[in-house]
Amino acid sequence: MNQARSSLPQLFKGIALFTPKGDLIYCIDPNKQKRWHLHLCVALQEILGLAEPPHFLVPCYTATIDRWLDPQTQQVRVFAEAYPPVLRHQALLNALFETKHLVWQPVPITNGLCEPVVLAMHRRQFPQLWESHELIVRFDQNFSRWDNAVPRRSPDLDETTPPPERTAQGYVLRLFVSGHSAATERTLQTLHELLENSLHHPYTLKVIDILKHPEQAETDQVSATPTLVRVWPRPVRRIVGELNNVNRILQVLGASET
Repeated sequence: MNQARSSLPQLFKGIALFTPKGDLIYCIDPNKQKRWHLHLCVALQEILGLAEPPHFLVPCYTATIDRWLDPQTQQVRVFAEAYPPVLRHQALLNALFETKHLVWQPVPITNGLCEPVVLAMHRRQFPQLWESHELIVRFDQNFSRWDNAVPRRSPDLDETTPPPERTAQGYVLRLFVSGHSAATERTLQTLHELLENSLHHPYTLKVIDILKHPEQAETDQVSATPTLVRVWPRPVRRIVGELNNVNRILQVLGASET
């Protein structure tokens, strides 16, 4: 059997973004200059006709690979890691990134990410992501083109027009709660709807149960729940108590500063 000639550069960084049902969009960056997760979310929005980019997929549904040159041995090294929900796709990842039978390293999920109650809310907003479209999409780094979505049965990718460029500005938020009760679920639902409807920037929301992780509450100086903490951008800001006042929350987040 003749070995196929590689179509990939010798050195590159690769990022793969999956949907909960297993559809995939990925990119290969030979310059290894930046992270492309938000751009992949925007492209996925365009392909599946979503109301907005599904930023919640980052990081739990991602995998990354780095092929780099060891300066001492001048040998090409490969480091690949994936979050637990997508480790089952290792064979597909190895085929796309031409890494044969490489074993991908698992990335521990940070406490509070990928909570079932949070994913359930996203499922109601993005039902398409829980439907299988049998898609593999290669995103072109130069934004001069990007590849059509194709069934997994086909290795051939066609080039077409790029999606519109979007801002990569974003927020990192932490919500501290006490246990998973009906009140907690209502708080999450209210906050999610508020952020989706009023915060016009990408965001990552980490939910932390202080009963399970009191050390995190101490680190963030949280003494009451619910508490919403804006970790990024700096400086750190917080709001304690009611999370249904849109103006107050946007003011704390800095999204409506005067």
